[in-house]
Amino acid sequence: MNRNNQLFALLVVGLLGGCTSPTNYSAAEAPKTLTLDSAVSRYDVRFAPGSAAIASLDAARLRQLAAEGRIGGRDRVLVAAAGSPALAAQRRASISAVLLPYGIATVGDQLAEVPAERAVVQVTRTLITAPACPNWSKAPNYDFGNQPSSNFGCATQSNLAKMVAYPTDLASGLPNSGASGQPAAAAVNRYMNDKVQPLATSGTASAFSSTQGAAGPANAPTNAPTGGQ
Repeated sequence: MNRNNQLFALLVVGLLGGCTSPTNYSAAEAPKTLTLDSAVSRYDVRFAPGSAAIASLDAARLRQLAAEGRIGGRDRVLVAAAGSPALAAQRRASISAVLLPYGIATVGDQLAEVPAERAVVQVTRTLITAPACPNWSKAPNYDFGNQPSSNFGCATQSNLAKMVAYPTDLASGLPNSGASGQPAAAAVNRYMNDKVQPLATSGTASAFSSTQGAAGPANAPTNAPTGGQ
């Protein structure tokens, strides 16, 4: 009787073993991560002594950089200025007024070693490369190891790459200097006056700042106003 029980137990174990297929797939074979590549540029801006007036040549250079797309609307643009706190704020506002008509918002920052009577504009541009999606490399048969599909997470990462407004924000957070009020107020003003700007059309899977805001307005003003976009 004991021998029959042992044979039955072995038979049951063999049958259960035959129902279980080994899991050879690993999520590492189909990574769902965004690849970020950043480049940083710095530009010095000169001011009249004790003033927030930008030197005319430097103001023209900023407009040219914006018009050529070397400073874009999706770049992170940090501005640090020399002078007293009040004067430094005025100088940052002057630079913001030059770039804002091109859809470029600036953020105030404390950068080391800003020369006297100058400001430093630091531009960080980030390229996002989305994962290869869709990914159906994993066999679609039953998986008793309870591993997710190889395509799991593809939509989330691909959508994030297309939707993020400022790609550099995925690499690091912004300095805690408060929100930029001028672009926000300009957007509300356009909405209230039925002048909402249409969304840019793009069929690419990556987010890059070389096209957004590169050309600037059709007739960029010679003297930038202090208003919104």
